[in-house]
Amino acid sequence: MSKVLAYHVVFCMRGFWLPNDPRGSGSTEVRFEPLRKFGPATKLETRQSVAGIPHDRAKRKAAKREMVLPEVILDGKQAQSIGRGFAEQTAKSGYRIHACTIMPAHVHMVIARHIYAVEQVVRLLRQAGTRRLLADGRHPFADLRGKVGRLPSVWAQDQWKVFLFDAEQIRNRIEYVEQNPIKEGKPAQGWKFVCPFDESDPISDAS
Repeated sequence: MSKVLAYHVVFCMRGFWLPNDPRGSGSTEVRFEPLRKFGPATKLETRQSVAGIPHDRAKRKAAKREMVLPEVILDGKQAQSIGRGFAEQTAKSGYRIHACTIMPAHVHMVIARHIYAVEQVVRLLRQAGTRRLLADGRHPFADLRGKVGRLPSVWAQDQWKVFLFDAEQIRNRIEYVEQNPIKEGKPAQGWKFVCPFDESDPISDAS
């Protein structure tokens, strides 16, 4: 079996992609009772993007209105804070991130294989992004800390990942991530913690 060289990961802001999204999801159950009336979890096995699949948009938006907390939609300054957090964690842990796009409601990355499992890499990146939001005074739920006790997360629970086994796959996913904002009429993004892909670089052995 070929060795995994990198991953294309997508992780979302809170409320962006619900467990029973009609296009499919990464969830196996709907835990929040008010959402269950919109149907069961729509677990997918495919690794292809389903974002463009035609679906009942009104039903999806109605489900989002049932959430206790509003959907998190980042503004430009919040995205910059999260990017600073990603940069800090990347420098600390020695990640090689070959592409990154921080959209208002989700993040795309191409991440080289690391000693940590990719799920751990994403978890640490999200934590670093949250810390920076708080430090910069830009956490969207900061005013709820004293009202609800534990500060609500800005992140959705699940993530989506694709295993990349060769240089061609990695380059294709890098292009996809870089084009993501452009397809939505937004400027291209350039983050200083992103490093060019070099297929001659050594790959860390996963633990």
